[in-house]
Amino acid sequence: MGAYINIGNAGFQSARNGEYVDKSGLIAVVNGTLFTERRFGCVTRCRRFGKSMAAKMLYAYYDLSCDSRSLFADLQIAHDPSFEKHLNKYPAIYLDMTDFVSRYKDDGIVDKIDATLLADISKAYPDVPVAEGDCLMDYLLRVSEAKQQSFVFIIDEWDAICREFASGTKAMDAYVGWLRRMFKSQQAMRVFACAYMTGILPVKKYKTESALNNFVEYSMVEPVDMAHFYGFTNTEVRLLAEKHGLDYEELEKWYDGYQIGDESSIFNPNSVMMAIKSRRCRSFWASTGAYDAVARYIQMNYEGLKDDIIQMLAGGRCKVNPTKFQNDMSIIRSKDDVLTVLIHLGYLSYSWQKSECYIPNKEVAGEMVNAIEDNNWTEVVKALEASEQLLEATLRGDEEAVARGVDAAHDEHTSILSYNNENSLACVLSLAYYYARNDYIVHREFATGKGFADLVMMPRKNVSSPAIIVELKYNRDADTAISQILRKEYPAKVADYSGEMLLVGINYDKERKTHQCQILKVEK
Repeated sequence: MGAYINIGNAGFQSARNGEYVDKSGLIAVVNGTLFTERRFGCVTRCRRFGKSMAAKMLYAYYDLSCDSRSLFADLQIAHDPSFEKHLNKYPAIYLDMTDFVSRYKDDGIVDKIDATLLADISKAYPDVPVAEGDCLMDYLLRVSEAKQQSFVFIIDEWDAICREFASGTKAMDAYVGWLRRMFKSQQAMRVFACAYMTGILPVKKYKTESALNNFVEYSMVEPVDMAHFYGFTNTEVRLLAEKHGLDYEELEKWYDGYQIGDESSIFNPNSVMMAIKSRRCRSFWASTGAYDAVARYIQMNYEGLKDDIIQMLAGGRCKVNPTKFQNDMSIIRSKDDVLTVLIHLGYLSYSWQKSECYIPNKEVAGEMVNAIEDNNWTEVVKALEASEQLLEATLRGDEEAVARGVDAAHDEHTSILSYNNENSLACVLSLAYYYARNDYIVHREFATGKGFADLVMMPRKNVSSPAIIVELKYNRDADTAISQILRKEYPAKVADYSGEMLLVGINYDKERKTHQCQILKVEK
């Protein structure tokens, strides 16, 4: 057994010894790329989304030095036609790039990687001597020709070097050159059955547009046909919740909300498993190591960035163009770049159909609030802190207190958001009711052409508070807002709800720069 070749299946065996959600269908997808033009793939996703788990699973499947049949016998892949064909049939190399980044901080890191792998792999082929001047690729080519074998090369955290060394440094230039030497030449097609890289950042635009354009990229922005394997689906989480006696709706509130490709409901897998282990839902992102980067990006004063962050904290979505990002976290040139980085880090989700990003769930929203607190966004922090009092005033029917609370939210935000229509008012009100998301599912709507926007807040399971429907008017009156709720029969939108409802009409008087509130309690 080597350190980088013939390492066996112990890594995946450990995963199977514990709670394991079957993602072995990924193997069939990779099998479909073997010995094709698509054999080089880079699958990138944010931290704690199962990158290393998938890499260990693939290695256990391909490595010819072990027998992994029993590890896969009860999994989906065992029923796939390609299962027997490729099971434990290839000499496989496994490289975790973080291992080298943690040990070497100098420009010679790439030479050390090449020499270390060469020395280790040559021990597995004592009858194929290393020639003077051989680099790793030279030696692999000689072994492949002598043994008539093709290698599988799995690189975990491929971009660890990119995050450690800035673009344009000797180390980065050497790394890009090494990757090109390994995977872009015609010799690579002879040596490798496939190469599978994981990381946070896609590779195509790193350094130059053509540096590694032979790699097929699967990312948080464009997962191609791997979206199903990026996290847990709602079906998988429902089964876990039932098995462990946990509340599915709580798991959904905290960890769901990612849209990846056409998969519209993907959960953070690590957070779900941590919640199962600890028997309660909370944020598990404090240990991801990405927080400092997020706080730094949010602090960048690109035009419109602050408005967008506020809009998303309020439950809205923002347009983003991820195509200009250079896939380099040290090269940030625009608001779109910042938002794209946050998508790759998992702090935002991305809808490709509408080119929009948004905050996916309560766990991430909490971390975003922590970031803006550290960036001294005092006006936003005050509004969030006051949101609990606003909800309490609403529930007890205190119209004056609600009007004062909305006045305060307005005063805090006039310097940030344009406040001249009902859509702007809806954004501010959504942020002002931020605390309500603990007990409510908050729906925010904009109806085009009719000049209204509303909030519908439905109590979550096991919450005894009434539903709240908020109608917002600009330069009209609170009575008009209530009348519109009744006229439009908004309560019919919540037909499955049978409890008490609060109809809340709020109007902003442009001349007086004050709000009026009317609250009507109804039984559905």
